[in-house]
Amino acid sequence: MTEARFTPEFAAALKKYSNVKKSAQNKIDNLLQNPSGFGEPLKYGLEGFNSCSVKKGFIFVYVYCKECRARGHDKTNSCKNCEETPDEVVKFITIGPHDKAYESAPKIALP
Repeated sequence: MTEARFTPEFAAALKKYSNVKKSAQNKIDNLLQNPSGFGEPLKYGLEGFNSCSVKKGFIFVYVYCKECRARGHDKTNSCKNCEETPDEVVKFITIGPHDKAYESAPKIALP
């Protein structure tokens, strides 16, 4: 199974938005079972990141290491310990309202 890693920002936001916790957990569980092709690849400065809708207007942003490397984004993203991180890791970056999540994602230090 795929390993999940969460930023402190993701965990804090999930506490803040506790009304979506159950929906988010279901999406996370589904993603971890089959991460390829899940979510939407991002662009415009967010290459290597993906988003997944939790509820209307509410998303989480994540990186699936295997896909990030396959697309060559590991050269531009600043993940810590990228070389030592296995392909089958999903890094959950942030969760929140659509615009806020997209705005904050590139500012968060990747695990």
